[in-house]
Amino acid sequence: GGGQPIPTTNAIREKRIKAIYDADLGLPLRKSHENPAVKTLYEEFLKKPLGEKSHHLLHTDYTKRGKYPEAANR
Repeated sequence: GGGQPIPTTNAIREKRIKAIYDADLGLPLRKSHENPAVKTLYEEFLKKPLGEKSHHLLHTDYTKRGKYPEAANR
């Protein structure tokens, strides 16, 4: 996604992947559908996953964009 660093080698990519995965494993809450705040949001406001209100407020459309030349040269 936007804002992620552009790794220069596979070794750097692998190190970053491992660090993110290891950090995630240590979190007490890892699954959004088990998050009490998300459950409350759906119960009290959105009503159901993939419903009209949740689709309108949470979904987006993809727009293909070109690469930024200055980021590719780093």
